[in-house]
Amino acid sequence: MRDVSIIGIGQTKVGEHWDKSLRHLAGEAVLAAMRDASIEMADSLYVGNMLSGEIAAQEHLGALVADFVGLRGIEAVKVEAACASGAAALRQAYIAVAGGMADVVIACGVEKMTDEVGDVVTAALALASDGEYETFHGLSFVAINALLMRRYMYEFGWKHEDFAAFAINAHKNAVGNPHAMFPKPITVERYEQARMIADPINLMDSSPIADGAAAVVLCPTEQARAFTDNAVRIAASAVATDALAVHDRPDPLFLQAVYLSARKAYRQAGISPQDIDLFEAHDAFTIMAALSLEACGFAERGQGVRLAQEGEITLEGRIPISTMGGLKGRGHPVGATGIYQVVEVVQQLRGQAGANQIKDAHWGMAQNIGGSGATVITHILEALS
Repeated sequence: MRDVSIIGIGQTKVGEHWDKSLRHLAGEAVLAAMRDASIEMADSLYVGNMLSGEIAAQEHLGALVADFVGLRGIEAVKVEAACASGAAALRQAYIAVAGGMADVVIACGVEKMTDEVGDVVTAALALASDGEYETFHGLSFVAINALLMRRYMYEFGWKHEDFAAFAINAHKNAVGNPHAMFPKPITVERYEQARMIADPINLMDSSPIADGAAAVVLCPTEQARAFTDNAVRIAASAVATDALAVHDRPDPLFLQAVYLSARKAYRQAGISPQDIDLFEAHDAFTIMAALSLEACGFAERGQGVRLAQEGEITLEGRIPISTMGGLKGRGHPVGATGIYQVVEVVQQLRGQAGANQIKDAHWGMAQNIGGSGATVITHILEALS
């Protein structure tokens, strides 16, 4: 296998893009990444997306995007893994380069969710859960996470207000991200007074639906210097799965696929959790942030909330998360989220994160979760310069 590096990044602002279609969003991100990498052509393109058929009435995204950005003729396919679709596209791009099947590959994540009303989007997102045993019985995606949060509070003795630090941290960091949907700080009072969605999850516990696209360009590390002085090495790319239905898992409060994916990634990179300088966690809900920190080895069982309370997840803390706002502050255009996370890690390792820059960042980890933990893809990146 060949060593692989990221040589270009691009992203759109996350928000409600009424004036842009799916192809325009993807095209904007891909062309930005190509400019950043100083390339005019690529060997292949992988497009991560979850809901284009259900919401945008458009499938066949690989050929659509390739044609729109002037790459007609290359290999191009859509990749789907629920909310982990973005990281799944990157994983396929990584395999193509590492395996010698291609030299220059683009991975793009794109989603356009705001063209439909809430009920339609909620139903579409529920496709990430078990259709026969969860969705059929009326469980929405937020309801599943609410059940997990309620059980976590019961098992470990936490109160709802104890989760506030996750949302506060995300919104504080979003202020320094020009691409974030909600670059506005929030207070504990704002968190506690937010509208309830599915008890105990309120509006401030939940990431927003959004439109957006992000892209990265990959090539063999040995060729990276020919394109840029800001290459970032992909030190690990790992995938693990679990049962779709939460009730089929031996321990609903331990994200086994998160644990397995992270453990594989640490082993590939030859490092431990203590070496990670920042972690772009999949904080679709505050409970997911806590459970991910625990399963990745950053906190003991039931103590992920304590990390947030004690300031360890802030930009100055022991394990900064959501450094550019995360899913909560930046927004969560589901199929694009995994690529946004990686773009943000690259910014940190290049020293291009502006006011949100982590000092002396060398190792960064991005973890994208599909469903309530059924597909988990972890990438560890290393600064080369």
